[in-house]
Amino acid sequence: MKKIFIFLMLTLSVFASSQKEILMNAISTFDEFTVIPEESIPPKLLSNAKAIAIIPNVIKAGFFVGGRYGKGLLLVKNKNRWSDPLFIILKGGSFGWQIGAQSIDIILVFKTKESVENILNRKITLGADASIAAGPVGRDAGAATDIKLHSQIYSYSRSKGLFLGLSLAGSIIELDEDATIHFYKIKKYQIRDIISGKIKKEDSLIRELKKRVYEYTN
Repeated sequence: MKKIFIFLMLTLSVFASSQKEILMNAISTFDEFTVIPEESIPPKLLSNAKAIAIIPNVIKAGFFVGGRYGKGLLLVKNKNRWSDPLFIILKGGSFGWQIGAQSIDIILVFKTKESVENILNRKITLGADASIAAGPVGRDAGAATDIKLHSQIYSYSRSKGLFLGLSLAGSIIELDEDATIHFYKIKKYQIRDIISGKIKKEDSLIRELKKRVYEYTN
């Protein structure tokens, strides 16, 4: 069974995009999740977040054994400043009768520094290393002075324009070190310098993504 799962993950990796494509898709995904006030992620929830993960085009596929695989971005908040993005991988599996494939866009809102540190140190298993729940939708959900939410991570998922109640418990998120190192032309030990702002990349797509995040959360 383990060999079947590994084979499935390798098969899904064929759908992986280049770093530029991931950035372009992340901008489009963020727009889709925030464009309609009644169906958007509450701005207050995002403004109080410690990090945001944007993972476009997650592929869920399987025959008897199901799995999901996707590549995306992690923006970490350092004080009041959003970092340039780190590249990440989401992967996981589930068992059951599943036939066919489905592309899903996912945004994760991290409420605690601990959950972010787990990814930076190595990886995080959703639901085990950090509690995860479906996030509230709509600007009214964030209108109160304090949103009384208790999970460490809040998830949002869409397919074909519709919100889904997708369970991500058991999925793993880890840094895509190779993609990050290649994109920024840095050494492995310099990855955290991206978060601190010591390392930046002059890139129009990064500027556009961060501009959208700042505008929506301020």
